[in-house]
Amino acid sequence: MRKRNHKKPAAVLAALALTTALLAGCGSTAATTESTAESTAESTAESTAASESEAVSSEETADEGDADEVAAKNCADLIDAIYVQERTDDTDAQCEAAKAAWDALTDTQKEMVEGENADPEYFGRDTGDAGNDDPRNEDEIGENELLVVSFGTSFNSSRAAGIKGIEDALQAANPDWSVRRAFTAQIIINHVQARDGEKIDNMGQALDRAVANGVKNLVVQPTHLMHGAEYDEMCEAVEQYKDKFESVAIAEPLLGEVGEDATVINADKEAVAAAITAEAVKVAGYDDAAAAAADGTAFVFMGHGTSHTAKISYSQMQTTMQTLGYDNVFIGTVEGEPEDTACDAVIEKVKEAGYTKVILRPLMVVAGDHANNDMAGSDEDSWLSQFNAAGCFDSVDTQIAGLGEIADVQQLYVDHTKAAIDSLNG
Repeated sequence: MRKRNHKKPAAVLAALALTTALLAGCGSTAATTESTAESTAESTAESTAASESEAVSSEETADEGDADEVAAKNCADLIDAIYVQERTDDTDAQCEAAKAAWDALTDTQKEMVEGENADPEYFGRDTGDAGNDDPRNEDEIGENELLVVSFGTSFNSSRAAGIKGIEDALQAANPDWSVRRAFTAQIIINHVQARDGEKIDNMGQALDRAVANGVKNLVVQPTHLMHGAEYDEMCEAVEQYKDKFESVAIAEPLLGEVGEDATVINADKEAVAAAITAEAVKVAGYDDAAAAAADGTAFVFMGHGTSHTAKISYSQMQTTMQTLGYDNVFIGTVEGEPEDTACDAVIEKVKEAGYTKVILRPLMVVAGDHANNDMAGSDEDSWLSQFNAAGCFDSVDTQIAGLGEIADVQQLYVDHTKAAIDSLNG
């Protein structure tokens, strides 16, 4: 960092002051001139000393500011280094270094942390107690493993309530199988490890663990909503290990088979639609969806969205809601794919339908970053802000809870797992 030099300007000002004083003495007696010069010299010396003192103080302050910037930048760089989708041999050490750098910062320095992906919330945001979660990464698995694969979330409370909730339900329903966990998002794995010291297996680690433990029968249950890109990548990873087990089965995601177009719905989508609507209605204090509609209330479920061909699943969910008579329930997506699920399109649908109250809720397994920021955040581009800015609704509220927290949704995963286990037995 460049140091700021305040001494030279101060000396120049002192010299100018002395020159001015001497010129003012022209035409007077020599004694007067000498006296004036001496007085001015003393005054200037004092002024110079004060200026130099102030300059030193200013320079020290500037150096302190530079030190703050350097410390914050160093921490940001370390965070950016672990904000990656690939695990390496250095990942564990990098996670420790990033957290150590953060812990060494002052409160002022922490507010200055800013990088390509780094910000003060990476370590500073309170997302609940990680101790309530269970990474399920222990060995001694046995012959039968049920590997539950999730995208993951760094929001501790939501992870414990949603993902762990599903895993607990699966373990209770299948006592002869050992439930283990894998996340597909290394970025999230690194975040949780660095911040909370909780180590969660990625797909490769989980499958290697299964092989090392002598697992014979492997059932993989994704918590994904649909047969999208994440599901495809998971299947590819499992395929590489298929010959290392006696039997392998991959269970259906939450919404089941995709179907050809928006009119094709299945029993899974109907069950999910009924379960999530019932939960939203109950939390809102209504007896049923019809009572909410009569009160002018609409429910908007915000999903992620995708460019994958499976995006038709969102349109099918909208069709399902209408088929079940939930005319005041609307499906949207953060990514705006399909196009008619974009926020502005959903706002128009709700407005045209005549509803004056809106309740936003995530159509996601966990209420993580998308739910807390994209849906319920304070930024002007959040769904909450956009619905309020529309100026045509009396109230806009949010319910921040993931699908995985709903007992009926957990049961759907249990049913899908049972079907997969049954397939192993012919």
